[in-house]
Amino acid sequence: MMAAASSTRSALTYLLAIALSVVALLGSAPADAGVMTKESMLKAFPSPLIVGEKAQDVPVWPILKQDGTATPIVAYVFESIDLAPIPGFSGTPFNLLVMLGAKGEFMNVKVLSQHEPVFLDGLGEGPMIHFVEQYKGLSLTQNIKIGSNLNSNGKTGSANAYIDGVAKATASVRILNQSLLSAALKVARAKLGYAAGRDPDLVARIRPEVFAPMEWDALASAGLIIKKTFRNRDIEQAFKGTVGEGLDDAAARAPDDGFIDLYFAHLNVPTVGRNLLTPHDWEVLQRRLEPGDHALLLLGSGRHSLFGDDYVRGSVPDRLTLHQQSLPLEIRDLDFDAGLKLPAQLQAADWRVFRVIAPSGLDPAQALDFEMHVTRSKGQFYPERVSKQFAFGARLPGRYFEAASADNKSWHSIWSARIGELAALAVGLAVLAWALQNQAWLSRSRRRLAYFRTAYLLFTLGFIGWYAQGQLSIVNIMALLQAAIAGRNIGFFLYDPMTVVLWGFVLVTFFLWGRGTFCGWLCPFGALQELVSKLAWRLGIRQIRVPDRIDARLKRVKYAILGGILVVGCFSVRWADRLVEVEPFKTSITLVFERAWPFVLWAGGLILLSCFVYKGYCRYLCPLGAGMGVVGRLRRFKWLARRSECGQPCQRCRNECAYQAIGKQGDIDYDECFQCLDCVAVYQSEALCVPLIVKNRKSHRPFPIPVVLKREVPELIEGEA
Repeated sequence: MMAAASSTRSALTYLLAIALSVVALLGSAPADAGVMTKESMLKAFPSPLIVGEKAQDVPVWPILKQDGTATPIVAYVFESIDLAPIPGFSGTPFNLLVMLGAKGEFMNVKVLSQHEPVFLDGLGEGPMIHFVEQYKGLSLTQNIKIGSNLNSNGKTGSANAYIDGVAKATASVRILNQSLLSAALKVARAKLGYAAGRDPDLVARIRPEVFAPMEWDALASAGLIIKKTFRNRDIEQAFKGTVGEGLDDAAARAPDDGFIDLYFAHLNVPTVGRNLLTPHDWEVLQRRLEPGDHALLLLGSGRHSLFGDDYVRGSVPDRLTLHQQSLPLEIRDLDFDAGLKLPAQLQAADWRVFRVIAPSGLDPAQALDFEMHVTRSKGQFYPERVSKQFAFGARLPGRYFEAASADNKSWHSIWSARIGELAALAVGLAVLAWALQNQAWLSRSRRRLAYFRTAYLLFTLGFIGWYAQGQLSIVNIMALLQAAIAGRNIGFFLYDPMTVVLWGFVLVTFFLWGRGTFCGWLCPFGALQELVSKLAWRLGIRQIRVPDRIDARLKRVKYAILGGILVVGCFSVRWADRLVEVEPFKTSITLVFERAWPFVLWAGGLILLSCFVYKGYCRYLCPLGAGMGVVGRLRRFKWLARRSECGQPCQRCRNECAYQAIGKQGDIDYDECFQCLDCVAVYQSEALCVPLIVKNRKSHRPFPIPVVLKREVPELIEGEA
């Protein structure tokens, strides 16, 4: 068996050398470019539209329309891959055909190409097409957010735009959204004058070392607290000539009285936050904010409520919006409870602290433009509503920030949103690391080991797999390969934090325990197979032990599959997408069998196989397992204890090993070991380990009679009856 494994590794090494050679040859190749030609554009946008010449500075097609003797530009059409080639989980970017109106509105969005595993014979392209259709009619000047918001229901005056995400494809649609908005913003800055051509990723930073003790009035004098007063006459004047005119009796009686006093402060500026908050609350605020986030304090005092009676804590306000250089920034309630140090006249004022996340690109060196939205309605049954916006601005004094170039990417918000799941995963990984480090104690009792292993496999399948969608896949390796070939960075992995954390843990454990940590404990599909095997055993189904010679040959198959996928992936993304379907992970874990019947049949057949051949897919077919076996050779320790009698002549552990990873000489093939710890339990047991039994017999010590185990064979020592 060991010779066969060595031969297999040699063959795989040769295949990997071919793949890496291709990568070296193609590594300098340019990234994918747009596919639309002038002819295809004319077909897509027929008369009366006129397709202009593609711009040289920014790759966009101007779309004109005949209007008498004039031909004004009505839209710009571009391919997202030319402007924002953000790789998806296959390593290949989405390519979207976008029609952006002259005022920044999305007139149409179409998917030209994509290689997302979840949309290729998974959920299908239907949900994705429905997702992009939601952009039609929306504008770059709106706050476009994925997912509904309870606070937006029935709010006619809401300034936010919500689009529904796609279940089981959350990370993929976020990458699509980022590709679309990043490309569209580049066009808007270059052609529509948005943000004066500035790059929103390059922003100033708050200076954390600048602090001076100040009271409220001193903060206001220093320009750190901004006040804006709106009087009744200001509001009434805005509604003049609309159905909302004259509906406010209080304003008519006292037009010079205050409608609302607004106060704003940049709370994460130390001179502001440390003076308005207690030391404890300041520390809490710092822990709540991620690097690059901003905390904005907004306070309203007067007869008008800045937030409304039905305001939902933790949500995006509907009566207040923020723009910076014509582009919207989302402000979300931080749900921060603290005792603000306010002057006596503002003790009863309504205030909230809002967070602007780092990916929004808020620049503290630029002015902040707020708008307060006031809505009036006339009529009882079918009221006619009208909304007006009232602007006020704020700017942070220069000594409190410094120019800094930092690249803020939108993946930060994804990690923040999944902090609970990541914490649960971290606890689970810590428990596993502790268990493997203390394997002697864990395996001293087979009952203890069985309970722990079953519980952990349920955690892996239920939480890591089905709930958190943390199934590692050969697709991840293919994405890395495709990114290397196209010369792209691998930042797209950050859109799936569960995958990043799991890969990080697995890479570290390669040096300690080899392949077995992932394949034996953290693979959701592997856990599903093992749990099904346990259930089958309880139902009386006995498993087949594959003859050693056949087992050794079958184990070569997965290496051949891996090599084939890697080589094909260097030349054809389309064929690679097809070949990776040998993995049943997407069907059984990601989509929970909601796929076309051929894929369900394949995944179901492999699970059924595990009832008769112990984890047959993992041992013989899994290309990811093959890759894990190769990289697992980084292991620096032989952590499974052996005795001189192991294999010479004792064969007990070898016969116990369901993975058939122990040779006749007692040596362990760590490339095929799944780290189940069964042999460790046998090694420690005076009732199961034959050398210990013989030793006790010779010393006339009483020893327990061995119990018959599920994988026990009649002969414990070759050659002995």
